[in-house]
Amino acid sequence: MKTNAIWLCVLLLILLCLSGCTLVESESKPLPVPSNVESLPSLEEWMQSAEYNLPSKEPIILGFSQLGTESAWRIANSTSIQDAAKESGITLIIKNAEQSQTKQFEAVRSFIKQKVDVIAIAPVVESGWDDILQEAKQAGIPVIIVDRSVDAKDTSLFVTTIGSDFYEEGVKAGKYIQDRLRNMPGTIRIAELQGTSGSTPSIQRGEGFRSILGDKAQILFSQSAPADFTENKGRQVMEGFLQVREEERPQVLFAHNDEMAFGAIQAIQDAGLKPGEDIIIVSVDGSRKALQSLADGQINAVVECNPLLGPQLMQATKEIMAGRTLPKRMVPREDIFTQESAKREMLNRKF
Repeated sequence: MKTNAIWLCVLLLILLCLSGCTLVESESKPLPVPSNVESLPSLEEWMQSAEYNLPSKEPIILGFSQLGTESAWRIANSTSIQDAAKESGITLIIKNAEQSQTKQFEAVRSFIKQKVDVIAIAPVVESGWDDILQEAKQAGIPVIIVDRSVDAKDTSLFVTTIGSDFYEEGVKAGKYIQDRLRNMPGTIRIAELQGTSGSTPSIQRGEGFRSILGDKAQILFSQSAPADFTENKGRQVMEGFLQVREEERPQVLFAHNDEMAFGAIQAIQDAGLKPGEDIIIVSVDGSRKALQSLADGQINAVVECNPLLGPQLMQATKEIMAGRTLPKRMVPREDIFTQESAKREMLNRKF
């Protein structure tokens, strides 16, 4: 009996030790992250996730205010969003603002009246959004900012911004010019074609470009009236830049998008000059047409700006409806194309 009692005590001690070890081990491990605070660190990881192609479990209605149809980039952006909504099983209501912020306000109010689940906005300009965003918040509808940014004082009025780093795009353009003309004597005369006045890409691309330029390069030609990201206005403004003596004309053109660069190319040719040779041209967007002009030598470099944000927008919409917290800013990876890479990249362009 004593022997049995001793063995029983030993067995109890062993069990207590084992349970103690298990408790210590579990306490040493980090606690799992609650599902309601998970975030997706990159757009590329979203695209690779197993959940990406799954349709929404519950019906979701997304209201999207698109700023316009001013370029091939914008049309590709709209198409990407429409296609992604269809693939994701999300009901999309899209309204074209035709470059009018007032029409965007009207669109947002119509979305609120229709009680959509999420509102997305590609804003025409940065300023003036506080009141309308407050209306959406009071209605309990989360807002996603797409492509461009807003300068709302209260950043809680929108969930996240999905789009390019326009400042970095300007930096890439500036670095290309700096490297390309580093051995050129004297001051480099630069012309700049800006987009819509007050728009995020116009502001930030210009700031990024100027941050790189040293004393050797000076922007001597920059229009007081914006070229609005359109080919026709780009041609008109460039014609004005060329109304100077030969020794004063610009040696470099930085166009804030491809469409304005196409217009500038026409103006340069009409003036009896060779685009890409007499005037170095750097553009932003990366359309197939721009890469063809790059391969042909009419443009010297194109900074990529990805319009295909539809899948990311739909994924963000689903994450919001699932109660997850998203990063405040999400930026896709982008590149800069030169003549060496243009022919290869043209095969991969979807716009």
